[in-house]
Amino acid sequence: MDTKVEPVATMLGHQERVWHIAWNPTGTLLASCSGGGDKTIRIWGKEGSNWVCKAILADGHQRSIRSVAWSPCGNFLASGSFDATTCIWNKTTGEFECSATLEGHENEVKSVSWAASGSLLATCGRDKTVWVWEVDHEGEDYECASVQQKIHTQDVKKVSWHPFKEVLASAGYDDKINLLHEEEDDWDCFATLEGHESTVWSLTFEKTGERLASCSADKTVKIWQEYLPGNQEGIPTQNNSPTWKCVCTLQGYHDRPIYDIAWCHLTGCLATASGDDSICIFKEDVTVNDPRNQPSFDLAVTLKKAHDDDVNAITWNPKDKGLFASCSDDGSIKLWRYTEE
Repeated sequence: MDTKVEPVATMLGHQERVWHIAWNPTGTLLASCSGGGDKTIRIWGKEGSNWVCKAILADGHQRSIRSVAWSPCGNFLASGSFDATTCIWNKTTGEFECSATLEGHENEVKSVSWAASGSLLATCGRDKTVWVWEVDHEGEDYECASVQQKIHTQDVKKVSWHPFKEVLASAGYDDKINLLHEEEDDWDCFATLEGHESTVWSLTFEKTGERLASCSADKTVKIWQEYLPGNQEGIPTQNNSPTWKCVCTLQGYHDRPIYDIAWCHLTGCLATASGDDSICIFKEDVTVNDPRNQPSFDLAVTLKKAHDDDVNAITWNPKDKGLFASCSDDGSIKLWRYTEE
């Protein structure tokens, strides 16, 4: 099979490095956020055949904006900043307005993520904590439901929700991944995944939620498989909670830390973004004998100089098969098209 990636568009406008990008649920808008003296969020959309900046959100934060995430309904955008706050931007009136500012973290907020239900928001930060916020149905009121202070011993880099369950994954500078769920009116860590030898920068669930991919400063990608109680492999579980095990490690493809990873829910492909300025796309070999316990992923494409500096984030469009976006310390956002022939 012939695979290739072609450039679609380069979006310029941010004055500093672009930390993070996120598609809205319909894949029609891309949000980006920037650091340094920029401190803005830009909303990009298509006009005719061109991708253009539709809006600039400039007044919500005092320092670098590290992460953005859309609510499942697409009416709200959360942004996490080094100023220790999370802003909620509401576009139900047509224009984006900062309708709520969530405070509580002691310092930099590193990642924000909405649960599939839209009723929960997670944030994490340099203060080693993970916060879960309850959201009312109007999206106007945000109440802290839980603060996890002991599950990580260092800076927490990333939070990501299961695609349909209220299960939260967090990744940190302590080389660990933690999985949390609600139990008896509080949130509890039911699994800790260890195996990376340096900071875990990001993680992404497969569309079934039964597998998780993580990437690290150790330059590897790990695939983790969920084993439910009573699993056919006989892998032990505790307290009626699933066990997660590493079933595959991808290494030797990047020369520097891998900062982000995205699992495409349309194609099953994995994309990685690295400090070596490159992007890799991996495709699973579905012909292996035991894809559940011994999966195999092949390198489909490498984009060696995808950007002129570190590639900080990568994300697949949720509706347009093969379309993905990347952003970089070089200040640019790029759109790409992956195809298989």
